[in-house]
Amino acid sequence: MTPHQYIERETLNISTERLYWDRVIGFLYSKVRENVPSLFRIVTGPRTSSLLGFLNYELFITGRLSGNMKFLKESGINLDECLEGPELLDTPKKIFERKIRYWKYRPMCENVQAVVSPADARVLVGSFCEGKGIFVKEKFFEYEELLGPDKGEWLEAFHDGDFAIFRLTPDKYHYNHTPVAGVVLDVYEISGRYHSCNPGAVIMTVTPYSKNKRVVTVIDTDVPGGSQVGRVAMVEVVAFMIGEIAQCYSEEQYDNPVNVSKGMFLERGCPKSLYRPGSSTDILIFQKDRVLFADDILINKHSREAMSRYSLGFGEPLVETDVKVRSLIAIRQSIV
Repeated sequence: MTPHQYIERETLNISTERLYWDRVIGFLYSKVRENVPSLFRIVTGPRTSSLLGFLNYELFITGRLSGNMKFLKESGINLDECLEGPELLDTPKKIFERKIRYWKYRPMCENVQAVVSPADARVLVGSFCEGKGIFVKEKFFEYEELLGPDKGEWLEAFHDGDFAIFRLTPDKYHYNHTPVAGVVLDVYEISGRYHSCNPGAVIMTVTPYSKNKRVVTVIDTDVPGGSQVGRVAMVEVVAFMIGEIAQCYSEEQYDNPVNVSKGMFLERGCPKSLYRPGSSTDILIFQKDRVLFADDILINKHSREAMSRYSLGFGEPLVETDVKVRSLIAIRQSIV
């Protein structure tokens, strides 16, 4: 099958991604989806997705230390980062839900008005405004459906704005962190399917990120102590074999986690939620002309050297950059 490549931010190296369940996903989204749509709907439904997640992460491959050490090494997971020793990471689920010393190994950008990455992920950026370079919106989601067709206030607030898509792979650290500081204006869940976030599946499925179950958190950053980049919507999207998005905001490391609710002030860079287990996606949505994305992310997106499935599938350069949680992804745009 066609490889999928991305650019490592720190080294600018082009890397080929190890796509988990790639052949199975390819079969499901080509043969099964086209020929047996009823079965495809069952497979991408909540019960089957949860069951497959249990079998994959808790039952079938729960080999003790030896098997998991191999997975840890193959995935490039730095054990020094982990709060728990490898002897305690004795199931794939525990590896997936691991905590890290992010305060040491994921230093945060010092600019208090900078937007930081919500996850260890591979990022693509774009705009809802067709006049701003490559227009990738309709390739990944439908705007109204993404935020909810009944959410008129937010649909208007983010009209013609910008977005960033952060794709988490199964080997990644799966806590989401707050990308900005500000007050929570709204938080709500939208029901949906459990489509795969595999790049091949994204190409074959129309607007998957607005079809899947997701949690939307709208944050006002134009408040005292806020990041001063307008309103920001953080959309946490489930995927194939993801069972839950657990809201667990903590201001001090991982201590005393609480649910995110309206009226809360969120500090930037803190753990906000946890995906359980599988691959998944975060989407940040910004108001028009409030942020400027990092130059390297924009340059990498247009690379013609990396072999991206998005580039091949959509006929234009769309290359992801691998970024670390709490690293800079955008800065405040000066308002003239």
